[in-house]
Amino acid sequence: MANARTSPQNTAGYTGRFAPSPSGPLHFGSLIAALGSYLQAKSQAGRWLVRIEDIDTPRTQPGADSAILTALESFGLQWDGEIWYQSQRLERYQYIFQQLRQQGLIYGCQCSRKQINDGGGIYPGTCQQLGLSAEPLAWRLCSPAATGFTDLVFGPQQIDTALAAEHYVVKRRDGLFSYQLVVVVDDWDQGITQVIRGADLLTMTSRQQHLFWLLGAAAPDYGHLPLAVTAPGQKLSKQNHARPLQAWPLTQSMAAALTVLGHPPPAELAGAPVSELLAWALGNWQLRQVPQQLEVRCPDFA
Repeated sequence: MANARTSPQNTAGYTGRFAPSPSGPLHFGSLIAALGSYLQAKSQAGRWLVRIEDIDTPRTQPGADSAILTALESFGLQWDGEIWYQSQRLERYQYIFQQLRQQGLIYGCQCSRKQINDGGGIYPGTCQQLGLSAEPLAWRLCSPAATGFTDLVFGPQQIDTALAAEHYVVKRRDGLFSYQLVVVVDDWDQGITQVIRGADLLTMTSRQQHLFWLLGAAAPDYGHLPLAVTAPGQKLSKQNHARPLQAWPLTQSMAAALTVLGHPPPAELAGAPVSELLAWALGNWQLRQVPQQLEVRCPDFA
């Protein structure tokens, strides 16, 4: 694992990852992301890493990480290498934070969420010139309006200029590092070459690419998968009490996830064990077959 001052670069070809948060058990939406990233990695004869994103400690549920890993194994999704936990990498994040601060790229902000929401929801840079240093403060990164990138699934993308230019939080008022910072540092340190994840993070991609650039690192390629929703705009998630995968037959869940990913199993594999479904998917996987849909209605069982 990288220490606080160095960041290894990948020399082993393709490396992908699945990075769940241990805020609850794996659900159907998580399975889509895990399966898509796994199949893409293995179709490239690459490595597939698993990282537990437990940086948001108030949301972490005891034992959720073990339950997630057990669920992955039950679907035959075996990871390569050691499991990384963000909670064990605070020194590394602090080093990067200090580096950005010394370069004058971040500043302290005292604005509350209510103030920002009352002003339209996009932070306008209110505190940038105030030179605040007395904690508690949120710390924001200056972000240019870099709005364009090409997604591996959805093709050329143009992100809303106001959102792309927003100075976003890299360290929260409560002292916790933000997802936006740690995900880039982790992907850099693990040598991730391609990120396959849910479409809810599509609009965050340009921010993360820019942060890679600030750190002097090459950003991975990004591809986004359809989100399972219970209704338009209502993402299936642990926060809205999505049913855990353990409550449903493995074969049913695997076949449904492959169908969402544009790879419905053939009729002759109806009811086949998970191992056979996964073997078929590994032999037939093509990222270009993934539907260019931001949302897909999840099956009734999910």
